[in-house]
Amino acid sequence: MEGLYTHHMLMALLILVVIPVAFSVVAKKPSLVPTPVQNLFEMYIEFVDNMLKEQMGKEGRKFFPLVAGLGLFIFFGNILGMIPGFESYTANINTTLALALMVFFLYNYLGFKRHGVSYLKHFMGPIPAAAPIFFIIEIISHISRPITLALRLFANMTGGELITVVLIMLVPLLIPLPIMIVHLIAVFLQTYVFMILTTVYIAGALVEEAH
Repeated sequence: MEGLYTHHMLMALLILVVIPVAFSVVAKKPSLVPTPVQNLFEMYIEFVDNMLKEQMGKEGRKFFPLVAGLGLFIFFGNILGMIPGFESYTANINTTLALALMVFFLYNYLGFKRHGVSYLKHFMGPIPAAAPIFFIIEIISHISRPITLALRLFANMTGGELITVVLIMLVPLLIPLPIMIVHLIAVFLQTYVFMILTTVYIAGALVEEAH
């Protein structure tokens, strides 16, 4: 088990080094006639920028490095599990929980930084008389966020890897191909879910009053 964790850590470190270098090379000298890689890079930037503007307006752009960086880290971690001989570090609960806790502490920090103690009003609901009940419910709901965020990503990536490996071992390549396609869809979907929930949580912490 310790060896598995070490392997996941090495894969994560590899991605943290290789991907920034690769993207910096692509972005350093953009071509007037975009290459396929440059096109993908620009599409990703536009996608993240639009998602942030939809949730937070122009203010969302200052969170672009965080959300875009999370997306790339999670996506390449997810996709590693589809490559023979590699392990997906997002199939390790330690990785996904660390990412989820980072988001949890960040958006609550931003909430207190923006509103001060008044941020607690976000947890008290719209009915003053029922504020104590709403407060307990909201606290439980917020505490569950990093848990569900971590478990969702971990479970989907672990399940996808196990099913793909087992089918490849038991049956010819053409039979598990549909399962691999489903796994690939999950790679994109779970990356998007983590990114959009991160954006929604930050936006919710920054609004002036609870909804």
